[in-house]
Amino acid sequence: MNEPEKHPSHVQSVARALQLLEVLARENREVTLTEIAEKMKWPKSTTHGLLATLRDYRFVDQSPISGRYHLGVRLFELGHLVAKSWDIRSVALPQMQRLNQEYGEMVQLATEEHGECLYIEKLESRHFMHIVSEAGARLPMHCSALGKMLLAHKSASEVKWILDRNGMERFTRRTITDVKQMEKELAKIREQGHSVDDREIMDGLRCIAAPIFDKEGVARYAISISSFADTLVGEYLERVLKSLKEAAREISSSMGFPQQEGAPAKKARR
Repeated sequence: MNEPEKHPSHVQSVARALQLLEVLARENREVTLTEIAEKMKWPKSTTHGLLATLRDYRFVDQSPISGRYHLGVRLFELGHLVAKSWDIRSVALPQMQRLNQEYGEMVQLATEEHGECLYIEKLESRHFMHIVSEAGARLPMHCSALGKMLLAHKSASEVKWILDRNGMERFTRRTITDVKQMEKELAKIREQGHSVDDREIMDGLRCIAAPIFDKEGVARYAISISSFADTLVGEYLERVLKSLKEAAREISSSMGFPQQEGAPAKKARR
């Protein structure tokens, strides 16, 4: 878990409560007071007080049988409200469904959040391919088509901060782990208008992504199609890529981005 930058105005009890919720979310099971206190290296009294408060507000539930703790229903309720407030999901979903129905491939929507690729929506492949990712999941940016597309539209200083912060872990022999090579890759992406993950995060997987621009011309989101590397090739790849870019343009237009000539998207600040 990446620690947020500390600020003088931060309230310690609030920060600890949020950290506690993240721990419960990552455990994905009922845990005891002792387990939480040991994991967080907090006194049991402090941990119990935080849990009791969060329980009273329904952010945490406690089993009446085992006494163990897990995330509460209030988080689900708030998450549903947040999801409804994200226009990008409702705007993008019809285009994602169209692509999924036409090609049967996995379609994903993502944004950048704290230097990571955050998945907002996902439609599964109908070709017996399953990849462990879901809305709310995060992946590194340097080795995914979605992540590289979002990186390509950031300033050089932002790219440096993200790569320095999260590193460039090698997942396959094709993963780009050199900063200079990544700079060339991002320049190529900006020029061609799409990105490719060519077996860089998973052997046998190829993924293509296109940018989605908001009304200010900023590429805040990206949409992708993923398939087997030996399927997404040649004429089929070109056809899928064309459809993907058309879908991205439609979504961008619905988000308020002007498509007429003379109103180009903002380029990455160099």
